[in-house]
Amino acid sequence: MFQFIRKKIHNKIVKRKIRRTRLVTKDGHCNIKFGTSEYQNHFAFIMDFWTTFVEIHWCFLIVLFFAAFTGSWFIFGLLWYSLAKSNGDLDRLQNTSESPHLKCIENINSLTTAFLYSLETQTTIGYGSRALTGHCPGTVALLIIQSLMGAIINCFMCGLILAKISLPKRRAKTVTFSKTAVISMWKGNLCLQIRVANLRKTLLIGSQIYGKLLRTTITPEGQTIILDQVNIDFLVDAGKDNLFFVCPLTLYHVIDKSSPFTEMDADTLQQQDFELVVFLDGTAESTSLSCQVRTSFLPWEIQWGYNFLPFISRTKGGKYRVNLSNFSKTEPVVTPHCACCFQNEHNKELILHRHGHEGADNLGFDIIDLQDSLDVNEMGD
Repeated sequence: MFQFIRKKIHNKIVKRKIRRTRLVTKDGHCNIKFGTSEYQNHFAFIMDFWTTFVEIHWCFLIVLFFAAFTGSWFIFGLLWYSLAKSNGDLDRLQNTSESPHLKCIENINSLTTAFLYSLETQTTIGYGSRALTGHCPGTVALLIIQSLMGAIINCFMCGLILAKISLPKRRAKTVTFSKTAVISMWKGNLCLQIRVANLRKTLLIGSQIYGKLLRTTITPEGQTIILDQVNIDFLVDAGKDNLFFVCPLTLYHVIDKSSPFTEMDADTLQQQDFELVVFLDGTAESTSLSCQVRTSFLPWEIQWGYNFLPFISRTKGGKYRVNLSNFSKTEPVVTPHCACCFQNEHNKELILHRHGHEGADNLGFDIIDLQDSLDVNEMGD
């Protein structure tokens, strides 16, 4: 009992340690900070101002939106006020007995009215009480400049908001991975399996799936490499490129002699220090924009000796249904203790024999009638 409690405490400590070092979160965000202030070239971000503005948070974008318009109205309001004052329009307000004075702008008698005239000019409201007289060439030039600047600000802010709304990573929000990965037998091989689902009916064209195993390694020269990347090839029944992503897919990685998982087993998997990052690249069918979906799995998020429950079925009416309630659910199955155990010919025949009789592969579809529920997505013929 004491050993069991100590093992549980040790596993929790290991999980907390690994959680702190996660590079890619489950929703695909990268947990990384670049260097110190001496290496941060802020001028480069200013030069690439469009990307900088597109990637800022919405709260800063809203502040920028209000600041851009109100700031331009106020600045041009000051210019209109200075023109009116330099022409003597404000000095003539108190003395009406002198000879007629040719005003530059009608009905501008304070800074407030100059601001209102600037707003009306740039937004083309035109209430009619304030207008140019045409006697001052400077006012005509300023009117042209403000009209052009207002058009530029309108185009920039509208384009910025549309670009931010239509970011490809928003499409990635409707693609989800299973919460855990499993290691079990699949079609005669020991495989690491992950599920991915597209929650929209529109396809991701030209989808490609691949993975990276991140871990700390020591070279023969004694140099420590943090976040050393090892390629992990994932496959589906039709290959690894140009996936037909119309329904959730089960991706699998064959654990053979070239796989980094071949040196692990069911007992030592939880004590390993690595992070499996899975990538899905594709082009959204509706917008033709490329997007990438990312997620990661830590050792305690990989279940050895488990298999995913079936999630695709076919009704008697001939329709296919996807039961998302079984998307991340698993069940224990007969699985070799390690890759080396499976590679042994005697154990391999025994495992395949037992595995085939238990039907853990779940080949083919079962014709059943599922009840409608909130967790079931229905796809037409």
